Amino acid sequence: MTLHHAIWTVGTKPVALAAAQLPSEQLLEDMIVAAPQMLSDAWMLIGRQERTSHAGRIDLLAIVPDGSLILIEIKRDRTPRDVVAQALDYASWVEGLQPEEIAAIYGRFAPGRSLAADFQARYGAPLEEDQLNADHQIVIVAAALDADSERIVEYLGRRGIAINVLCFQVFAQGLQQFLSRAWLRDPTEEISAEAKPASSVPAEPWNGEFYASFGAGQSRSWDDAIKYGFISAGGGTWYSNTLRLLSPGDRVWVRVPGRGFVGVGRVIGPAEAAKTFRVKAMQGDVPVIEAAKGGNYLADLEDPDRCEYFVPVRWLQTVSLDKAVDEIGLFGNQNTVCKPTTPKWRSTVERLKTHFPGYDRDKGQIPSSGGITAGS
Repeated sequence: MTLHHAIWTVGTKPVALAAAQLPSEQLLEDMIVAAPQMLSDAWMLIGRQERTSHAGRIDLLAIVPDGSLILIEIKRDRTPRDVVAQALDYASWVEGLQPEEIAAIYGRFAPGRSLAADFQARYGAPLEEDQLNADHQIVIVAAALDADSERIVEYLGRRGIAINVLCFQVFAQGLQQFLSRAWLRDPTEEISAEAKPASSVPAEPWNGEFYASFGAGQSRSWDDAIKYGFISAGGGTWYSNTLRLLSPGDRVWVRVPGRGFVGVGRVIGPAEAAKTFRVKAMQGDVPVIEAAKGGNYLADLEDPDRCEYFVPVRWLQTVSLDKAVDEIGLFGNQNTVCKPTTPKWRSTVERLKTHFPGYDRDKGQIPSSGGITAGS
């Protein structure tokens, strides 16, 4: 299905805007660099026109909150087969990039700046070196998607290659031009259920234990999470969508980036938006936005893509932030929730069980639904 765009004015007599063209695809690249949110709110550009060891140049390189890389190729004047083949060739180079090489790429893109510092400022969490470039994705940017490109990309996707197409089209109304975009596949639905190990580390069967990253800070409070029994995420679908991986009965180990592991609990309900999520408090069953005052859960309340989402949890054991468990060699990941398949996760869980001996205190119990007041 070839993608087609159309924009109409709103009114009693809608008028279709005329299709137009940018003067050059170079302008599109310039616009993306100036406003990266044209691609995604969750992506941070780290490289442009970077020369590979294969004698080519990558148009743009981005990083996402879990440290994975996004290779962005703008179609320009190449044929569909050429642009896909070129992107795959570049991806084979990106796969082998080491942390120091990625930092050097960012140094050329943003002279005098630090990738680690800017990543921390952008995402509010430290850049985990062992997760940097643990995975990557190819995104082809084009003015239009032809049948050949779609067929090739769909085939590669079915074969497990993380590749997507973003189409931009220009429209004009008088002297004003407008840019629309459409993804071949919704990028928010491509979040993996697994946290993949680095390519040099073999995967193993998932051990059934979920990992969660809780971004404690100004926007959300770990004290609130303990008191009212929840984990949460928001600010964009990249952060909140993985909460849907959790189902009642799942056991989840919670880590606060930069602090360490702070609790283990049992999920007792599905993810729910802040506007409707309720918890048990002294005054009874109340909306979380009325009870929990340690964070700013009102942000983007009416926006389903950016609002805070909550998963109710019966805490089996928790500790305060100043007693977080943070040892060398423990697993870390920036995904809000994931199902790690690395040996490091199995060993991490075994070590955490010694720090949180109450991890199995609900054995044999059936999780109840609804918000709860957490135990410790």
